[in-house]
Amino acid sequence: MLGSFSGTTVPALLNSTSNQLYLHFYSDISVSAAGFHLEYKTVGLSSCPEPAVPSNGVKTGERYLVNDVVSFQCEPGYALQGHAHISCMPGTVRRWNYPPPLCIAQCGGTVEEMEGVILSPGFPGNYPSNMDCSWKIALPVGFGAHIQFLNFSTEPNHDYIEIRNGPYETSRMMGRFSGSELPSSLLSTSHETTVYFHSDHSQNRPGFKLEYQAYELQECPDPEPFANGIVRGAGYNVGQSVTFECLPGYQLTGHPVLTCQHGTNRNWDHPLPKCEVPCGGNITSSNGTVYSPGFPSPYSSSQDCVWLITVPIGHGVRLNLSLLQTEPSGDFITIWDGPQQTAPRLGVFTRSMAKKTVQSSSNQVLLKFHRDAATGGIFAIAFSDHCRYFNQKSGKLDFTPSSTLGQLCKTLHRSLPHLRLQFLHL
Repeated sequence: MLGSFSGTTVPALLNSTSNQLYLHFYSDISVSAAGFHLEYKTVGLSSCPEPAVPSNGVKTGERYLVNDVVSFQCEPGYALQGHAHISCMPGTVRRWNYPPPLCIAQCGGTVEEMEGVILSPGFPGNYPSNMDCSWKIALPVGFGAHIQFLNFSTEPNHDYIEIRNGPYETSRMMGRFSGSELPSSLLSTSHETTVYFHSDHSQNRPGFKLEYQAYELQECPDPEPFANGIVRGAGYNVGQSVTFECLPGYQLTGHPVLTCQHGTNRNWDHPLPKCEVPCGGNITSSNGTVYSPGFPSPYSSSQDCVWLITVPIGHGVRLNLSLLQTEPSGDFITIWDGPQQTAPRLGVFTRSMAKKTVQSSSNQVLLKFHRDAATGGIFAIAFSDHCRYFNQKSGKLDFTPSSTLGQLCKTLHRSLPHLRLQFLHL
C-alpha cells in the first residue's frame, strides 16, 4: 500500500513501483465534500543492479525489475553458500533481498546421487594447510562406484588421498595417492565408498577433481550344480570366495578356492574346477570307494590304473566289489595283499566272477585295473579298514570292524585269543 488519505490535506507525490496501480475510494452516508482530483503519468521504473555470477556457478533469470527473481546453481562438486533465489525489492532505491551466493568446494560431506564430482577444498585454487576431509559416497544397495580422476596434484608423500571400499576407517583401502601422477580409475564393490584427503602445514597445490558413477554390482556365475562335489560359500558377489570339495572317490582338478573378481563383467579369478576319478593313486582314508575312471560314465582310457590303499598298522582292508560291469573278454581287476605286485594275490576279478568280497592280512592292498576290450564299462569297489587279530584256535587271522576306540584291537589280542568275534552293530 502506498498510502491511505482523508480530510483536506493534499497528499505528497506518490510513485508506484509496478506497471499497475489500484485506487479505491470510499464514502459513508453522512457529510458530503468536494472529493478529489488527481493526475498521473507514466515514468520509467529503475531496476535492481545485475547480480554477480558466482565463480563455478550459473545464473538463471535476465529480468531485474521489482519482484523479479534470479536463481543460482553451482557446477558439480561445488556447494552453494547463501540463497539459491534472490528477489528485486520495491523502493526508491532498487536492491536485492539477499546478496548473490558463492559456490564453494567444501571439506567433506555425503553425496547420494548416482553420479557426481568430488573436489579438494578450494579447487581449482590451492587447498589450505592442515586439512583432514572425508567424503562418503552413499549409493543404493547393490551398486558400486566407478571412480575416475580428472585432475590431481598434491605435495608428494605429505599430502595424499585415500579411497576405501566401505564407510569405515578399517574398510579395505583401494588406493592411496600422492604427487602429480594421475591415478588410474577404481571400482568399489560396496554401496558405500570413503574418500579421505589430508594436507600438512607446508606446500599447497591445486589438489584433485574426481568424478564417480554408480554401476550395478552383479554376481559371478553360479558354480552349481557342481558334479560329484560340494560348493561351500556365502555368496557370489565381488570379493567373496567359494570353496570346492569332491565327494569320496573323486579328485579335484583345478583351483579349490575361487574369488569373484572386480570389473563391470563379473567372473571368477580361475576356471571352475572339476571332480574326476583319477586313474590310480594313493589312498590313506579308513574307508571309501574306488571308482572306474570317468565314473559314472563308462571308462574310455585303455591305460592300466593302479591304486594303493593304506590303513593303520594292525588293521586289514576289506573290499567289496559292489559294482563290476566290465567287459568279460579282456577287462579285469587284480588285487594283491601288500603294496607291490610281488605280494600274495587276493584274486583277479571280472564281470563273471561270483566272489565279490576279499580281506587282506596286510594294512596295504594294491589294486590294478587292466582294459583290453574296445567297449567301456564301470566298476565301484567299496573298502574299509578292519581290526585283525590272530585266532590261536583256528590258526588264522580274524577280522572285526574297526571302531573309534583305538585300543579295541589290543584288548582283543590280550583277552580273547581263542575267539572269533563278529560285531553286528557298533
